[in-house]
Amino acid sequence: MNKVRTGAALDGRVFWPSLIVILGITIPLLAFPKSGEAIINQMFAFSTGSFGWLYLTSGLAVVTFLLWLAFGRYGNIRLGREGDAPEFSYFSWVAMIFCGGIGIAIVNWAWVEPIYYFNSPPMNVAAHSREAAEWALTYGQFHWGLTPWAFYCLPALPIAYSMYVRRQPGVRLSVAARGVLGDKANGWLGVLLDTVVVFGIVGGVGTSLGLAVPLVSTLASDVFGVQPSFTFDMVILALWTLMFGMSVWFGLSKGIKLLSDINVYLALLLLAFVAVIGPTLILLNGWANSLGLMINNFVHMSLWTDPIAKGSFPQDWTIFYWAWWIAYAPMMGLFVARISRGRTIKELIIAELVWGSLGCWVFFAVWGGYSLNLQLSGVLDISAILTQQGIPAAVLAILKTMPMSSVVIAGFVLLCFVFLATTLDSAAYVLASVTSYELSGYEEPQRWLRIVWALLLAVIGIGLIKVGGLKAVQTSTIVVALPLIPVLGVLAWSLIRMIKTDFGDQLEHGEVVFAVSQHPVAKLAEDAARPVMLEPMPVPLRE
Repeated sequence: MNKVRTGAALDGRVFWPSLIVILGITIPLLAFPKSGEAIINQMFAFSTGSFGWLYLTSGLAVVTFLLWLAFGRYGNIRLGREGDAPEFSYFSWVAMIFCGGIGIAIVNWAWVEPIYYFNSPPMNVAAHSREAAEWALTYGQFHWGLTPWAFYCLPALPIAYSMYVRRQPGVRLSVAARGVLGDKANGWLGVLLDTVVVFGIVGGVGTSLGLAVPLVSTLASDVFGVQPSFTFDMVILALWTLMFGMSVWFGLSKGIKLLSDINVYLALLLLAFVAVIGPTLILLNGWANSLGLMINNFVHMSLWTDPIAKGSFPQDWTIFYWAWWIAYAPMMGLFVARISRGRTIKELIIAELVWGSLGCWVFFAVWGGYSLNLQLSGVLDISAILTQQGIPAAVLAILKTMPMSSVVIAGFVLLCFVFLATTLDSAAYVLASVTSYELSGYEEPQRWLRIVWALLLAVIGIGLIKVGGLKAVQTSTIVVALPLIPVLGVLAWSLIRMIKTDFGDQLEHGEVVFAVSQHPVAKLAEDAARPVMLEPMPVPLRE
């Protein structure tokens, strides 16, 4: 068997334990949903209640570390060898990063999250007050801004460094942690780490399916004039599976890249439409004001635990969100690392922290501002709809306030399909990579394995929707985020150790340095003896 086939072959050490863990947790939750959900809710309350301070301080620490890394002496290190050009255009690269990391969640929450904050505001301000309205827009920007994208970015750096500078085979977190774990990364500790990662990905994506199907089912039912039902949900899920299955079949360049490009263009079109037909000046003023509030209070918001009043807002929102982003971070790290060959450390950090945050801010500024204005002006009581009928009905009611509402709803349904498909195809691709044997950063996992994971994700989604076990699996996935916090620390430490080991004292501020790795890596590519180039590379503002 040649080397390529060996590297892309199924690695049963990770695949089978991962499958056993997924089934071992999911089946009891489905069979005994009330008992399982009660136990997991207790675990979640303990982790967020007792360790909420840890989630918050970790978020601020990760943002600080990445800024230091980007603008310090290591920022110009290229994630690749000399001659390794970027695999994708800058626009397509950023599009894949954004669409893979956000998915349908942004189009679900951007409309309604400010309304929740308006009804139950942070900082102990009065509900439905002017201050509540200002903080409602601000916290949407905060919860979907710098800190979430910093969580996503951190794992990508050591993984990409391991794949493209050291040329170490294996698209896994355990390989990226080898700078600290050493040979233990090849043993049971590495398998355990990768198994936890696979479970987190499957649980997170299964949750996304569980959230997305009811939303799209409600909207599509209105478009086609049919009654929502489990059968209709399954038709929607089947179409989704076909879409992201085809995307993951065609791979990165012909499938995932194309779908992400379409996704961004469609999202920009709908955002521009709402900005034009809505109260444009109010939306712009609200965005500027909320950004100012967030920047001025960023450290306070990042560490606010409300210890005196003991309100539940930090636990219900900020700590919950930070745990959710951490749970997704390994998947995003693996996917972004795979598509970032030839980029510098600074480029990668800016792409995620700046462009990722900016993309989310635009959604909340336009769609969140539009819905909050409907609430404040009395045109639509979104708060009452949320309380009585839930999020899908509220989103539908908001869309119906727009001109050509039937066309808008149809376009929004299409956007939902594409947005979730870009997350699902990224997840299936990453799962296939993690469960492949010593896959290099220059190979793609085998097609049959990509399709297997795509179908598994669909089957898990069907089961969760059918029995209503979604909340328990979602919560159990977030509980996994607690042990992942020290893992993020290990990955950051591993990156710095690998850089110092490889380049020693040869790093100079802002200079072009040629160096040969001083660390003996057993399975480097044939060109491992060629020098590694660290060259300053300005981040392009456009493609």
